[in-house]
Amino acid sequence: MKIRILSAADVRIALPMSKAIDAIRHAYGQLSAGKANAPPRQHISTHKGVTLLMPAHLPERNEFGIKVVSVYDDNPNLDLPRITATVLVLDPATGLPKAFMDGSSLTAIRTGAGGGVAADLLARQDAKTVGLFGAGVQARAQLQAVMAVRDIASVNLISRTEASAQQLATEIAAWTDAPEVNLVSNPEQVVEDADIVICATTSATPLFDGTALRPGTHITAVGTFVPEKREVDTTTLRRSNRIVVDSREACLEEAGDLIIPNATIDAEIGEIVNGDKQGRQSDAEITFFKSVGVAVQDAVAGAVVLAEAEAKGLGTLVKMG
Repeated sequence: MKIRILSAADVRIALPMSKAIDAIRHAYGQLSAGKANAPPRQHISTHKGVTLLMPAHLPERNEFGIKVVSVYDDNPNLDLPRITATVLVLDPATGLPKAFMDGSSLTAIRTGAGGGVAADLLARQDAKTVGLFGAGVQARAQLQAVMAVRDIASVNLISRTEASAQQLATEIAAWTDAPEVNLVSNPEQVVEDADIVICATTSATPLFDGTALRPGTHITAVGTFVPEKREVDTTTLRRSNRIVVDSREACLEEAGDLIIPNATIDAEIGEIVNGDKQGRQSDAEITFFKSVGVAVQDAVAGAVVLAEAEAKGLGTLVKMG
């Protein structure tokens, strides 16, 4: 038996954003159609941190994988990352492991791709301006995904530190078809003329006043995933004509953005993918998408990465046993 070991660089080569968006569209559709076996993520705590186990099996295309995520707050003191992730791809016919890959890069891409699917289904077709809160890994991925589905001309960017915002602006300038980036100093400037607002921060409190949103805006929030924290305020949820989530079950347990204001969920994104629920109905609607992340994204993305890696000879084959 051989297992393919794939680094972060291998994952990024094997999973470009356009391919990731197609994969996650499929994953969401399978989840909402009840065609995926994806039990709630398991939390295992030690005296130093917590590890999350996220398994999923999608029989239609034989996608089967498990992601392991560890969050250990003291790790930076040891020159180690606070959050680490790995993905194991399994053969559903035999249960044997087929690939072991970097999960941090895969998570960044698949989460960004989820936002891309949401923007494709919920943002106005003529959306050109993005308001971006955050300058970390997920802010980059979310923006790249939106750029894959809409012709974005400008980005209003704000981050906790000016240095991180400037660094991201410099990186964006080197991208193909790069939009103009405006570094702004207050939240109102981020959202007041934005067609799409992306919230990708670790903030525990709302980032902006929902009264500043224009009719027709689409908002994606991916930064928080615990009941007591939220990136958007109650006004934003009250003004949203359509509230869409990746998973009702997961968001009702983990998404403070929805739990705190007791918001009503209109649809899972997979239900819109499948044609069972409607997406945007007019250019005047405000739409909101909340993602806390679901294991089907990792299983499907992992299967795509493995297929591409096999085709391109990526990674290292290791003989086991």
